[in-house]
Amino acid sequence: MRRLAVLLGVLGALAVPASAVAHPLGNFTVNRFSAVEASGNRIYVKYVLDMAEIPAFQERQGVEDEGVYETALARRIGHGLVLRVGGRRIALTPTVHELAFPPGVAGLRTLRFEAVYSSPTLAGRPARLEFVDGNFRDRIGWQEVVLAANHGAKASTPSVPATSVSKELLAYPRDLLSSPPEVTRASATIEPGDGAGRPPMLLSREQLAGRVAVRSVGDGGFASLIARQDLGVGVILLSLAVAFFWGAAHALSPGHGKAIVTAYLVGQRGTPRHAAALGLIVTATHTVGVFALGFVTLALSQFIVPEQLYPWIGLASGLLVIGVGASVLLARIRHRRAHRHGDHHHHHHHGAEELGWRSLTAVGISGGLLPCPSALVVLLAAISLHRVTLGLLLILAFSAGLALSITGIGLVAILAKRTFRRFEIQGRVLGILPAASALVIVVAGVAMTARALPKVG
Repeated sequence: MRRLAVLLGVLGALAVPASAVAHPLGNFTVNRFSAVEASGNRIYVKYVLDMAEIPAFQERQGVEDEGVYETALARRIGHGLVLRVGGRRIALTPTVHELAFPPGVAGLRTLRFEAVYSSPTLAGRPARLEFVDGNFRDRIGWQEVVLAANHGAKASTPSVPATSVSKELLAYPRDLLSSPPEVTRASATIEPGDGAGRPPMLLSREQLAGRVAVRSVGDGGFASLIARQDLGVGVILLSLAVAFFWGAAHALSPGHGKAIVTAYLVGQRGTPRHAAALGLIVTATHTVGVFALGFVTLALSQFIVPEQLYPWIGLASGLLVIGVGASVLLARIRHRRAHRHGDHHHHHHHGAEELGWRSLTAVGISGGLLPCPSALVVLLAAISLHRVTLGLLLILAFSAGLALSITGIGLVAILAKRTFRRFEIQGRVLGILPAASALVIVVAGVAMTARALPKVG
């Protein structure tokens, strides 16, 4: 009976993603918040750090004593905070801090840290305050700074609001999730009051361990499979089926070159064999890409962070697609010239076939080159839970599902073209189809490159 309940629970992942543990801003984000308070004759800075699963996994590598790590983290963040009053840098000393590791997706942990930093006593005359948060500059995520004054201190002409729109990273507004703020600076003219004022309050460790408000994530059901407790043969087989389903569903979301695959197979006389080959290439490329990104996350995190690679991978995919489209277009031009000179058969049977397979490989690579973040989470969770073999099988099943959808789309395009050929559609329509498909591929590649370039910059 218990085994049946577990099987039903795994099957439920097909319909219900594991949104209760998904970070609202994505698995790669390092989110930070600073509240600058002029209180009495001191400046207090309350700092909040909210790391998603992947950066938290990296942070925890090699940590043996959480208390020692917490103290070191408080010092490290303090060194990255710059406070100037009247043009003079003011030292900030950590007075209290709390650390917790709330549960995240796939059995991984997130990281939640809060600390209060205090300045020395300030002179009671107006001065210009400038604050900069220089921590985690190379990481993506929510960046927010607020500034307020209380207990006799005054602040005028502040450059930032006095209240947090995210409730100090506890409830991210849904309308800002796709374009989170990037505010790391604040300034105002302050006039200190009398006495030490009142420092900000922190949440308790138990409160920190609770999750922030979350949103649904499309591949959450896939990522949750690695953390299942009962791993009987039936559960594993059903988990692989669920992973396959999520891979197929993921392929139908925006991206993965569906328009490119369709245009290529229609314009290049694609066959079912070509569509199947595309699926195999996509599977291999996506699986290798996940493993390579996992290696970067584990072994090279001191030199490069994984989210910095995604724009470069997107740029490489775009340039690869442009190259495919340009090659196909040039091949069609040469083909037409050869046809006009009566040498059609020689060129078609030798150069075009070889170019077609090279282009086919490039199209498949471009479709699987960008790894799904959920697949990377599964890999890291598998390592953390000592379930590496299961993790590899789940990723392979996910990639196979993705490839099946790509192959299916290709087969539909091929069958549609063959169906239209039965009708009396002759002349220029069919004549310009190969060149038009090549232009579609080029345009799609240019669009991919244009999206990637600003992020690379």
